[in-house]
Amino acid sequence: MTKLLQALALGTALLATPAALAQRDTPEVKLAKLLEGRTAGAPVDCINLSTTRSSEIIDGKAIVYHSGNRLYVNEPRSGASTLRDDDVLVTRTNGSQLCSIDTVQLVDRGAQFPRGFVMLGKFVPYSKVKRGE
Repeated sequence: MTKLLQALALGTALLATPAALAQRDTPEVKLAKLLEGRTAGAPVDCINLSTTRSSEIIDGKAIVYHSGNRLYVNEPRSGASTLRDDDVLVTRTNGSQLCSIDTVQLVDRGAQFPRGFVMLGKFVPYSKVKRGE
């Protein structure tokens, strides 16, 4: 009986490692962690690319654009399920803004081969909550 309890304890300990816990995070959980302490604003059709520092992919769910202290979350209208965090996003715009009518090509980082595209949706801005509000 003691060996069985030891085996169960070891199995539980292995499941609780940070790597194992990170693998269990669903796209919704990852997005919630990223947006923790922020509140959503009204969705917008376009964001200014000149103030956008970087982007981040939430597997199968969304693209998050970092712009100053604000995050813009875009859940594509089409193709979101194909998003992978190791994709390279190739964006072609007709100006200085990225808009909900634009498409983003997905390129496999390793093979450097196009593997699809997403049709963007509206951008939801998330800002940090100011203390005292």
